Amino acid sequence: MKKVGNSKLILKLGDITEEKVDAIVNAANSRLAGGGGVDGAIHRAGGPKIMEECRKIINKIGFLPPGEAVATTAGNLPAKYVIHTVGPIYRGGQKGEESTLRNAYLNSLKLAKQLGVKSIAFPSISTGAYGYPVKEAAMVALKAVSEFLEREPENFTVVFVLFDELTYAAYEETLATYLK
Repeated sequence: MKKVGNSKLILKLGDITEEKVDAIVNAANSRLAGGGGVDGAIHRAGGPKIMEECRKIINKIGFLPPGEAVATTAGNLPAKYVIHTVGPIYRGGQKGEESTLRNAYLNSLKLAKQLGVKSIAFPSISTGAYGYPVKEAAMVALKAVSEFLEREPENFTVVFVLFDELTYAAYEETLATYLK
């Protein structure tokens, strides 16, 4: 646990679908169509209500651009909301991926604040099927979240729920080394 401003930043190894927080962030695709990894796990655990709301959103907006975020209720998950955000597909790091990934975290936090959320759980966005190198993604994620929390007068609890040991280790090392 690291104190950042008035808030707490926590790293945890586990399953994000079991996290008891106000909002769980979903690493979604632009069609909000469910999928593999975190996205599939959230839809399976949350039930059909989440997909039903995602379809309504997509019918209105067409698709969710990378870096943007929208919210649905959480269905059967132990949270109030699921915040769906689309991370970048990694293409070597020269196509604006860092900026898009940063925006995915920041826009999720801004939306959480608008919803009155006090606790939020993030996965490691874009490091699965989208191929973003975990160490680089950890730096972008932790830096963006820390900068947001430093400016925020309210108390937030941000939990990074990381699915495997390697991802957890990369986030832990980044937090200890670069974000003292």
